[in-house]
Amino acid sequence: MSSTPLCIEHVALYTVDLEATRDFFERYFHATAGPLYHNPTKQFRSYFLTFPGGSARLEIMTRPALLPSATADSLGYAHIALSVGSPAEVDALTDRLRHDGYAVLSGPRTTGDGYYESVVAAVGGLTIEITV
Repeated sequence: MSSTPLCIEHVALYTVDLEATRDFFERYFHATAGPLYHNPTKQFRSYFLTFPGGSARLEIMTRPALLPSATADSLGYAHIALSVGSPAEVDALTDRLRHDGYAVLSGPRTTGDGYYESVVAAVGGLTIEITV
């Protein structure tokens, strides 16, 4: 292994509504979407999203006939945590999302391990943790 530090380059998630998911991350988390990638043969479309101040990217993807996961507590993806910088920002963004019709699943609160966070059910079946 080289001496270059290891880092997460990107995480990829499937969503049933690619454009609504892109809009969600742009509107609430100031993401910037790269160009749409479309592979007509595989009926696959995706965007890479970058976030201010972050190094890891988020790839959101879709294709026809995606099946929803069986339960929220299944193997694999659980949630994405996005830091907004302060407890006041967690509160403000959580209130904005609630006002805009998104279900707040928990919080804002301080967890048993000391994190200040809220959890929101976002578009496309995604669960987003908003933290400091």
